[in-house]
Amino acid sequence: MSDEKPSYRLLTGPDDHVFCERVADALAEGYVLYGSPAITHDGTSCIVAQAVVLPEIAKN
Repeated sequence: MSDEKPSYRLLTGPDDHVFCERVADALAEGYVLYGSPAITHDGTSCIVAQAVVLPEIAKN
């Protein structure tokens, strides 16, 4: 398995503290937010998504 970070990641999950920590961890790893977050409801709970990219990708 390669240690190289993917240039783009889409983080998804329930709208909870754990999801927020995952986004914060990605930012601490050097990723930057890409676009607006998205939210939907699956009939039971809210599911959120946030794209993150490496800074060199965001400049394009």
